[in-house]
Amino acid sequence: MAFTTKELSQNEHFLSAILHSAHELMAIYEENPRIASIFAAQQRWLLAHAGYALFLGYPDDPVPALYTGRFVDFAVKHKIASRNTAAAFLKEMAAYRFVRPIAASSDRRITLLEPTETTHEYMARWIYTHLLVLDALDNGDRMARTTANAGSVLRMQPVIAKMILDSESLKNPGVTFALFNWATSGGVVMDYLISRITEIDPTSDKVLIGPISPKIIQSQFMISSAHLKRLLKQATELGSVGWVGAPGKSSFWLSRNFVLEYWNYQAEKYAIVDAVSQAVLDQPDNQAKSSEEFLSRALAISA
Repeated sequence: MAFTTKELSQNEHFLSAILHSAHELMAIYEENPRIASIFAAQQRWLLAHAGYALFLGYPDDPVPALYTGRFVDFAVKHKIASRNTAAAFLKEMAAYRFVRPIAASSDRRITLLEPTETTHEYMARWIYTHLLVLDALDNGDRMARTTANAGSVLRMQPVIAKMILDSESLKNPGVTFALFNWATSGGVVMDYLISRITEIDPTSDKVLIGPISPKIIQSQFMISSAHLKRLLKQATELGSVGWVGAPGKSSFWLSRNFVLEYWNYQAEKYAIVDAVSQAVLDQPDNQAKSSEEFLSRALAISA
């Protein structure tokens, strides 16, 4: 049985599980800051999932193909980004060699694109990280079954992308979460802060994470001093973060509401990944299904 969002949001072990996910992102950032920066803000990782899904075959869309015009139209239609932002993102992905041109289409005005090996590797790793967390909660075998069938990830991703883009709770996770997750590099800063949690006192409305160094955060995540100060100032004004004593010299805290926003957001996302993985993994290899059929099955499982 796949976990529901409610089950994960009420699972006392889920927080420690998603802390593992936050630490994994920190590890990816150290390995490849450019690829990790794609997941450092919600807009960028939604664009990344959208592009990858268009290449593989987005549910309800008849032809798998990724090219600039289609990607830009998709981003605008789904209110992910403006036309200019979407076009700039895809251009950046080409410059960083995360996508590359493939054989020309019958329409010479269109340059078809495909993900490079690096992109395939890290998209699979993103899914694997979620499966490992879910397996840790129920001693499951999602990861083993997925890695045993290389095509599983390619069948899962477009459905995961659609369910994420269609989720109202993921679009509106909470004021503080949204503040960090939509800011440039804000998502990775938030993951860093959450990764510093060691325990939660159920009687306190604040979660202490020990001293933090803005200079280290700026250096590690390539974020400017002004931008980080502005981000933390806005979060402080919301009553979501702060220092116990002198700023920069005392223990830093996160509000319980901020942590719950993060927890509930992750619960929804992990429930989607779990439902889709079950829909894909429970389908015999010799019974091919379209992404629309997998979507229908995943929606039924998550209901």
